[in-house]
Amino acid sequence: MAIKSRKLQKGDTVAVLSPSKGLPFIFPHIFDNGIKILKENFGLKIKEFPTARMSIDKLYGNPKIRAEDINNAFLDKEVKAIFTSIGGDDSIRILEYIDKEVVKNNPKIFMGYSDTTSLTTFFNQLGLVTFNGPSIMAGFSQMANFPESENHIKEILFSNFNDYEYKPFSNWTNSYKDWSKKENTGQVNEIEKNTGWNWIQGESIVTGELFGGCIEIFEMLNGTKYWPKQDFWNDKVLFLETSEEKPSPDYVKYAFRNYGIQGIFDKIKAILIGRARDYTDEEKKQLEKNVVDVISKEFNHPEIPIITNMNFGHTDPQFILPLGIKAEVDCQNKKFKLTESIFEE
Repeated sequence: MAIKSRKLQKGDTVAVLSPSKGLPFIFPHIFDNGIKILKENFGLKIKEFPTARMSIDKLYGNPKIRAEDINNAFLDKEVKAIFTSIGGDDSIRILEYIDKEVVKNNPKIFMGYSDTTSLTTFFNQLGLVTFNGPSIMAGFSQMANFPESENHIKEILFSNFNDYEYKPFSNWTNSYKDWSKKENTGQVNEIEKNTGWNWIQGESIVTGELFGGCIEIFEMLNGTKYWPKQDFWNDKVLFLETSEEKPSPDYVKYAFRNYGIQGIFDKIKAILIGRARDYTDEEKKQLEKNVVDVISKEFNHPEIPIITNMNFGHTDPQFILPLGIKAEVDCQNKKFKLTESIFEE
């Protein structure tokens, strides 16, 4: 059974911390704008933990301090949710210092994406429902550009539906304006019209448990003691996305080939892929071809539903995807939905 937390309510306290890179120290105006939106738009109280605004060098040199913030946030009875400030590239270094019993015995909403994948997937393997979703500086700070995003966050984190259908957002953007200029606070680059998701393989209706995150962080975890055991992959709906580092379509192909060799495609139910950040249309087509070639041709699984160009990961606005919650992928009607409540009643 999944370990579920309670939904958010106005007036709840959210812990904010930096488990990866100390960008709030460099761009406090971007961070402050995200905090302002959490307070004004959602009625939340904010409790900044010591790492929240710590310098890049101090955070990098002290992985144990970052883990202590997480342990303390889970222990804090006042805190109802934990949001990360931003991603980075080395949160895997703090996993050995996480108190697993503290996490399991004090379930709370824990949300972030990108490098936070190392934490959301680790906690999910402990049984906790975690959340792949926006961070303070990348997502909340720019939310004024996308009214649908605010509604989605309220639906996912402040409600408790027995089922919830995801639908494509109307618009999206690929990047933000230069953070070094204060006048760009909360601003995004060109906003584009959403053309929808691409249903590139599968004809069935399948149900499984959501699990996933950033594909590059998965590659950091792969082969370590933090990589999921074989039986963990049973009946998963696997979601993956690429970061601003823009791994090539071939990089993704090699990662998927590794999953195939591990037997993961023999176990999972479906694959969801987020909108590939900074890819050209041609690169997106090549990505889709590579994924289908590996799964269908190399590992003989043409039946596995594959959806690409979805609204999660390094894109705005982005879905909040709860790891550990059952979901249905309906290829016949082109629908994707959660099929159980996210939170405790």
